[in-house]
Amino acid sequence: MALERKVDKFKLKKWYNVYAPKVFDSAIIGEMPGNDEKAVMGRSIVVGMDSLTHNTSKMNTNVRLKVTEVSGNAAHTNVVRIETLYSYLRSLIRRHRSLVNAIIPAKSSDGSPLVLKMLVVTKRRVARSKISGMRKEVTEFASAYCKENTKDGIVSSIVSGALQAEVSSKLKHITDISSVEVNKLEIKG
Repeated sequence: MALERKVDKFKLKKWYNVYAPKVFDSAIIGEMPGNDEKAVMGRSIVVGMDSLTHNTSKMNTNVRLKVTEVSGNAAHTNVVRIETLYSYLRSLIRRHRSLVNAIIPAKSSDGSPLVLKMLVVTKRRVARSKISGMRKEVTEFASAYCKENTKDGIVSSIVSGALQAEVSSKLKHITDISSVEVNKLEIKG
């Protein structure tokens, strides 16, 4: 009786190079094993934004990418979510300050539905009426901004900090702003 030879299934897998979206200059961010192209399609990978942008100041933000196209041994991705770490957000909030949370469902100019969650921290405590006014202005501005820009334009403005700077300048007439952060950007389509 002869012994059966077992083949390691992992050794039979093919390795695919994972490429970042065009917003991040289509750089190689890693490798992913898979039996075939169908097995790799739809997989997600979480990468720190500091490794995508080569900017250490972005180390508190993670980007979730999803494989949308496979050609040869190249797996191309799209941004699904940008999320700021909870520990970093907690470090921004101090005593005698107010914070404004805004959850903004919107559509980009190319028709992609998305949800933008923003956090505004003031330099000193403010009245509830001012908090309500700031939340209203943030919501109106961000939804209008999303309607005017494409999905990639919104992602690049969040990465560069342009959106946060514009929101801060819009709220300056109400009170002094300590920081404006994007908690989360979820792209549904």
